[in-house]
Amino acid sequence: MICAAPDGGHDTKEAIMKKKDLNFLQELVETPSPTGEEVRAAKVFRDRLQGTADSIETDVMGSVHATLKGTGDGPSVMLAGHIDEVGLMVTHIDEKGFLSVQPLGGVDAAVLPGMRMDVHTKDGVVRGVMGRLPIHLLEVEDRKKVTPIDKLFLDVGLDGETAKEKIRIGDTITYGVGFETYGDGLAVSRAFDDKMGAWIAARVMEEVKAAGGAAGDYIAAATVQEEIGLRGGETSAYGVDPVVGMAIEVGHATDYPGVDSKKNGEAKCGGGPIIARGPNINPVLFDLLVAAAEAEKVPYQIGPENRGTGTDANVIQLSRGGKAAGLISIPLRFMHTPTEVLALEDLDSAVKMLTRFIVDLDPKTDFTPLA
Repeated sequence: MICAAPDGGHDTKEAIMKKKDLNFLQELVETPSPTGEEVRAAKVFRDRLQGTADSIETDVMGSVHATLKGTGDGPSVMLAGHIDEVGLMVTHIDEKGFLSVQPLGGVDAAVLPGMRMDVHTKDGVVRGVMGRLPIHLLEVEDRKKVTPIDKLFLDVGLDGETAKEKIRIGDTITYGVGFETYGDGLAVSRAFDDKMGAWIAARVMEEVKAAGGAAGDYIAAATVQEEIGLRGGETSAYGVDPVVGMAIEVGHATDYPGVDSKKNGEAKCGGGPIIARGPNINPVLFDLLVAAAEAEKVPYQIGPENRGTGTDANVIQLSRGGKAAGLISIPLRFMHTPTEVLALEDLDSAVKMLTRFIVDLDPKTDFTPLA
């Protein structure tokens, strides 16, 4: 079928994703959840899994753990997607109503000037525009440089007194852009990193339940504060204490101009999920994931990772006495910009592969690496 875009457009490529699942993805990525304020996205995640999960708990950090009880005594599996997105925080409001800001997570200062932004206040959203001097008023040398964030300002169109009444120091800010489908099966959003990972974890739970369940418990985790140090992933891995823990993340696509695939590996949008391989990844788990992808006949790509991955998989592996850790990534163009791009079919492929892995997991599987 042709997958209709939420804005009335359409994809030109035959899509697998059902409309209700596409709507869930759109709701999740468009719900503001800058690092430290993930409560709204957490509610979307919980609401989706009500009636599917046997239990849903939210920990003191704000991470959500939805559990589907196993039918036997198989190993427990946790899939974790973090629901925080990069953003900004208000640090100062001057007498004219202009806001100074600092980043929440890895914000690229180069993409900010001229962006429409949303300030999230106690009474709702205040629209702003990220300002700097126009090119005509910049010194010649300054035209060649990226303006640092502390030299930018947010214009909210209000005088100083009104701005201070509506906006508080510490209020968070997100890019004022939404979700769209476009081109040949692609989608663009400000926040695929990494709310699409939570989407995959939720969809896998629905599919595992529809398949009759798995031998061990399956936990779909929506973790918080990944962008400032893998914080929710660390506490979730410790608190849930699964046998197998996987991060579902975005990975750098290398299928567009300027990316060195020899240095960064080959990964293309539409080529299937990336199965990470390296010291952060349990080798038994890696082989089982490849087998699941091949059994489901879904495309996959292998991502070489020669050290800790910088994802929740890093802290999951090191939790307690160690976990069988894995990392599944969706190829993403233009990470940490307002226009992150992925192929929707890669999300569906990841759901199929991970569902197959969980349903087929032998209760006697030993993840200890042995010769």
